[in-house]
Amino acid sequence: MNDSDADEDSIQEPERVHTKHDHSDLEKLSTHHDVEAEAAHPATRAVTAQDWTGPDDPENPFNWPMSKRVYSTAIPGLFAFVVTFGSSVYTPAIPEVMQQFHVSQEAAVLGLCLWTLGLACGPMIAAPISESYGRLIVYRVSLPLSMLFTLGAGFSKTFGTLLTMRLLAGITGSPVLSVGAGTNADLFPPRIRAYSTTSFLVAPFLGPALGPVVGGFAAQFKGWRWTQWCILFIGAAVYLISLPMKETYKKAILEKRAKRLGIQPPKGPVPPGLARIKFMMTVTLLRPCHMLVTEPIVTFFSLYSAFTFALLFTFFAAFPLVFREVYGFNTYQNGLVFLAIGLGVVLAAASCIWFDVIFYQEQHRKAVAGGRIHVAPEHRLYGAMAGAFGITIGIFWFAWTARKGVHWIVPILATVPFAWGNLCIFTCTALFLVDVYGPLNGASALAANGLARYGLSAVFPLFTVQMYNTLGIAWATSLLGFLSLLMLPIPWFFFKFGPKYRAKSSYETIKA
Repeated sequence: MNDSDADEDSIQEPERVHTKHDHSDLEKLSTHHDVEAEAAHPATRAVTAQDWTGPDDPENPFNWPMSKRVYSTAIPGLFAFVVTFGSSVYTPAIPEVMQQFHVSQEAAVLGLCLWTLGLACGPMIAAPISESYGRLIVYRVSLPLSMLFTLGAGFSKTFGTLLTMRLLAGITGSPVLSVGAGTNADLFPPRIRAYSTTSFLVAPFLGPALGPVVGGFAAQFKGWRWTQWCILFIGAAVYLISLPMKETYKKAILEKRAKRLGIQPPKGPVPPGLARIKFMMTVTLLRPCHMLVTEPIVTFFSLYSAFTFALLFTFFAAFPLVFREVYGFNTYQNGLVFLAIGLGVVLAAASCIWFDVIFYQEQHRKAVAGGRIHVAPEHRLYGAMAGAFGITIGIFWFAWTARKGVHWIVPILATVPFAWGNLCIFTCTALFLVDVYGPLNGASALAANGLARYGLSAVFPLFTVQMYNTLGIAWATSLLGFLSLLMLPIPWFFFKFGPKYRAKSSYETIKA
């Protein structure tokens, strides 16, 4: 979940800890006032393009009918599903790609790795586009471009062409992963944003989980090229459904209003000319990298969520090896194994909402009663603290039950708590980082998280087969389990000591 823009002019910053890096030029994630906060100031203003005319401005997406907001939230999720589905649907076709192009397994796996690497480019592409032209143009342009490169991958006659097309398809499809978070921020106030955010984040996990299921049948009965055609079929359907979608980005809506009424357009923080390039480089690349190496909160949570997400991509290479050798599964049967991961993802979404209702909303009610503006961000971490155990339990369960003499359903069931913990950690991490750093720097923290997450996920499958062949199923998987055990205390540690590290941050952080 990376956002690439937000409207600074529309943000009323809560009381924060201000330190030497107060980057007030960055427009990020939460682009509007909370409706409830605005209700306390009911005076409306004259029609203007500098801000909403008041809390009841009908053009404010917060005031759209709920059905329209739900639709506008679902579309980014579907786009994210398509581009992440495209990464993993290729994996069941790896043996056939090896045969047709006469390459090693390590080389064939690059078709998965390069697409995933391309997904890390989302913030760098989405920021300048959505900042200048709004969010809608990203949805309109990025997916069709990705589908064109996917078409090229399907028609590839050489292995080099296949890899190039897969990389470009991942790069051009990646912006929707970044902008989707901003769309959710446009549509829902922070207090209830966990529901829409959780629903959106299901897509980047459900896509990779269901990709091998569809790809297994396609590769088994139609050939490897049909794994690419499946991406096109699903992508075309999603694109047609998305056509009625309207712009949600505040600045773009106000610019359209200014043009319609012939009044002064809204001010933007992005300077013209060469200064714009410098600004975008700072926003999309330099600041996320700086936060990744200087902010302990960003460093450790990015490392943890990157590791857990990379484990999911590790299993794309490991599962066919394990279930083919131990249980004699064929291509489509290997793909069906990933349905258990899909089940874990769905359960995680329900759990994250439950944690929010039971814990966070209760803290919010107490904060309101006490006259405070915000809840301490650490109350976002309950799901991550529970999910950390799910990850470790699932890995060790799989490690020592995937063997002859143990029914195949036992190791498959182990992937349910693994997937459950994976999404719980990622969702709570995303919400926590935004709450800690606020709308001005929160998206840079999430961009850093995304770079680490997809970058590491692109690397792990390259050594998975060698690791499993050398160490064996039990100890190779256990090695991953020991690493997860080492990282398990991270959410617990920051739940206790988060306020201390927030106070020491070189960036502005919430004071709650």
